[in-house]
Amino acid sequence: MKLSMLPEPLLEFGTGTHICPRTGIEHMGVYDKRDELRRTELRIGIVGRGEGIDLLDEWLEKCRDGIERKTESKLLNLFRGFGGINLDYGFLTRLINSPQYTRTIKKSDITGVVKLSSRAERVTRAVELYYEQIRFLAENRSVDVIVCVVPNEMFDSVTAAASGDTPEDNEIEHNFRRILKAKCMHLGTPLQLVRERTITTSKQASDQQDPATRAWNFCTALYYKGNRTIPWRLVEDNAKLRSCYIGVGFYKSRDGETVSSSLAQVFDEFGHGIILRGTPVSIDKKNRHPYLSEDQAYELLRDALDEYDRALEHMPARIVIHKSSHFRDSERAGFLRALDEKGIRSKDFVSITDTDIRLFGDKDYPPKRGTLLSVSESEGVLYTRGMVDFYKTYPGMYVPNPLRITAYEQDSSLEALCEEILGLTKMNWNNTQLDGRLPITLECARKIGDIMKYVSATEKPQVSYSYYM
Repeated sequence: MKLSMLPEPLLEFGTGTHICPRTGIEHMGVYDKRDELRRTELRIGIVGRGEGIDLLDEWLEKCRDGIERKTESKLLNLFRGFGGINLDYGFLTRLINSPQYTRTIKKSDITGVVKLSSRAERVTRAVELYYEQIRFLAENRSVDVIVCVVPNEMFDSVTAAASGDTPEDNEIEHNFRRILKAKCMHLGTPLQLVRERTITTSKQASDQQDPATRAWNFCTALYYKGNRTIPWRLVEDNAKLRSCYIGVGFYKSRDGETVSSSLAQVFDEFGHGIILRGTPVSIDKKNRHPYLSEDQAYELLRDALDEYDRALEHMPARIVIHKSSHFRDSERAGFLRALDEKGIRSKDFVSITDTDIRLFGDKDYPPKRGTLLSVSESEGVLYTRGMVDFYKTYPGMYVPNPLRITAYEQDSSLEALCEEILGLTKMNWNNTQLDGRLPITLECARKIGDIMKYVSATEKPQVSYSYYM
């Protein structure tokens, strides 16, 4: 066994590099500022009840002006103030919202939803209310992203079961957010859902993030979704082979009867990629884990590489496949067949799963983020969450759970693979804290599965992650 400490991966911004997304945007600007064709305004569509729309208007104004840091904390790097979103600072863009881009839902309609007896009915009706207004904006207004403001009482009613629910209601998943995103996908405009209580500026609930942190996350997500580009990227090592990272996950159907595969692939510096929906897969009778047959693995990777070739007009030099379960022989055979057919020689198949192994840190803190316990040349335990020197604390509420990293077809060292995983945990543009737990490959594949189960088999899903996050 060997214990090592991996360095915190650097991110690239407009004029330099830094380990922290917030610091980088604040001091160096968003990564795509170097693109002379970049857009400098985001047109925001809004759907909600009157009070919710007013709250969002106030919140957007605060985001434009900037929000002070959490003054009662001495952790300056963790609780960084938000300097605002405007043409002169950070995001270098302008948020535009107006009554012309706004659609109001009647109070009586919201009350009618809340009073319905079963959660399935409440979810269905709530989705219909928002969908009609979203469709109008997407089809009749030139908006880049639509923010749906959900009243507190409606949110509670569509997420909690009630005495009127039938056994069938509880057997079939009814998720308001997922159904709405799936139903609106064909409209071609990404959605951002917020609850009224999270944008209330007068009083902060004890379980909420501080306003500046909320503004960082909210505006970064808006920027990514509306601009179709990214605010930062990983620093590229030109000495290494040009790699394509793929995440393979699995998701259950709404009734829990079948399990299908989902694939997420990021293949260029602006986060463009491909999202694929696989076919229903088999379940291992011993451990109940889903797996791909050889033909399914071959077809999934072949299709992903075909899309890569169509987009970039060449094949990657190296393929890295992250999977949320162990690789079976049939899966490895199928993936290898696809790689051999495409002439790709360098590859790494990496399983990323939970583990019961725990390490102990110094004093009152858990092990540092980046701590790697190498059990063998192909297996290790990696802490992607833990004590962060830059923050001078562990920025979590619970004891962090490390990841078990197992390499199968392996052309890279375990340490190099874990460095890549650590870097890919920072590529979630829905969160500006630097210590994500899962790499974006698997995080994206999981989010895709959450939404994909509601997308009709005859409908072609959107390929951008912005429609699923």
